[in-house]
Amino acid sequence: MSLTRNQVGVLKGILLGLAISISIILVGIFFDIFVIDDVLSETSLLIVAIKWSLLPAAFLVISIARLAKHRFFSPNDIDGGAGLSSDSERAQYLQSLLQNTLEQYVIALTVYLAWAAVMPAKWISVVPLAACTFSVGRVLFFSGFMKGASSRALGFALTFYPTVLMFIMVLVKVGFKG
Repeated sequence: MSLTRNQVGVLKGILLGLAISISIILVGIFFDIFVIDDVLSETSLLIVAIKWSLLPAAFLVISIARLAKHRFFSPNDIDGGAGLSSDSERAQYLQSLLQNTLEQYVIALTVYLAWAAVMPAKWISVVPLAACTFSVGRVLFFSGFMKGASSRALGFALTFYPTVLMFIMVLVKVGFKG
């Protein structure tokens, strides 16, 4: 099976994103680049995760604000979302960004909290690194969205893969604890 040019572009983006994701997790595990005390209490670790989850949350707020602003200033879209009118292409685009960001954020928040709760305290730097990577990923995803799948693949990967890798590691840790 041969891949289309678009599929090759997506594959390159996701492989680069996966490599970066693995790297940031390894850096977070082996180097405390944020100089976070590795003897923090469980509550303090959760506070670190909650504070750093605000960075990805900003992209959710931005997504909501962009769609709300568009709807307010667009007479054709002001009633949209309530089933009262058909959305314009721009409103659909902004709604797609919002929906994807919401999905990614819910997963990330859950995983950041689980990571803080069950992984070794000295590994807590993974959470801020993942939050920063999430943010870079959202910027790339937003800017590449209208250009097609290959243009948004790296952004999606940087948002999704650190969270998925952390999720897998948490599941392994919880599974072995019994």
